[in-house]
Amino acid sequence: MKVSCLQENLAKGLSIVSRAVSTRSTLPVLANVLMATDNGRLKLSATNLEVVITCWIGAKVEEEGAITVPARTLNDLVGQLAQEQVYMALDEPTQTLHVTCAKTDSNIKGIDAQEFPLIPEPDRENRTRVEADVFKQMINQVAFAAAVDDTRPTLTGVSTKFDGSKVTMAATDGFRLSLRAAHIPGYVEKATSVIIPSRALMEVARVTSDDIDAIYITFPEGRNQIIFDLDNIVIVSQLIDGNFPDYSPIVPTRHNTRTVLGTADFRKACKTAEIFAREASHTARVRVEPGDEITPGYAVVQATSTETGDNVAQIDASVDGEPIEIAFNVKYMADVLNVIDTPQIALETTNPMEPGVIKPVGDNDFVHIIMPMHFGR
Repeated sequence: MKVSCLQENLAKGLSIVSRAVSTRSTLPVLANVLMATDNGRLKLSATNLEVVITCWIGAKVEEEGAITVPARTLNDLVGQLAQEQVYMALDEPTQTLHVTCAKTDSNIKGIDAQEFPLIPEPDRENRTRVEADVFKQMINQVAFAAAVDDTRPTLTGVSTKFDGSKVTMAATDGFRLSLRAAHIPGYVEKATSVIIPSRALMEVARVTSDDIDAIYITFPEGRNQIIFDLDNIVIVSQLIDGNFPDYSPIVPTRHNTRTVLGTADFRKACKTAEIFAREASHTARVRVEPGDEITPGYAVVQATSTETGDNVAQIDASVDGEPIEIAFNVKYMADVLNVIDTPQIALETTNPMEPGVIKPVGDNDFVHIIMPMHFGR
């Protein structure tokens, strides 16, 4: 293998794939990045056996070939190189990669590319097209609500259903539930429901830049995997086995109070309350008061800590219904407000013991349900 490319492009490609490098595997090759020539470009791949990330960068190929080299060594080295052309040549008998840039010469000892796990190819025929910006927003509005511990593996994933011209995503950790639906340009003849690891979806969102228009999704036959094809980047993820819990009974069908608040004001009030709520299991009270002919409605977000003090923030609100005081995990509240980009949100509540519902005003495709906390009087 003899290949050259710009330091900037190599550094960017490595930053994309390196998140999939295994840090705990007993297989040494999984700590490496696969570098291979591919139709006049340089292909970079990394995997931890759950996720594979592959990226192609522009390069001048003089001799075809492939090698795997330690990801950390290569990353650190490329980060220190001058922003000039990087020349790489493989010495096959010793599996050593010779790297030259400006006045720097390095040799990195690698492992034969044959030892790198086989990477499935996207199916160019049977694939579902989703708009990149919409899909990225869906991931950002749902994946954060998935569980982070592995005690219930299905909850660490995002339930994703493709049906007709609609895709629906749901995630829950048992305390909150995020639901997002969107229409897709294509049409899925056979409805498909899968559970995708939230970590894999977050990687898809991370590498989806503004210049990517579409993401193509395929399910390789009999492999229990999903492939996301973003043109110059491909992410392959294992799917999670099991049944996602039926969340439909949790979604409230009625409310006694609907409070419309400015998203930015409510977000700021929740983040301020979180400073004082940390020692109290992140509990903050939200009190809603309807207005009358003279005074407008308002909401109060209050957090108290026996150690650090307390905070009260009042926000103007349009309140339809009865006054209510309900306690929420304010960190969860801030999480969802961070992923809503409409100017206003609606908080729908029934009573202090029932879940609250947050919806962006003017957007019916996103619903977030948050369980109440219990507080003593």
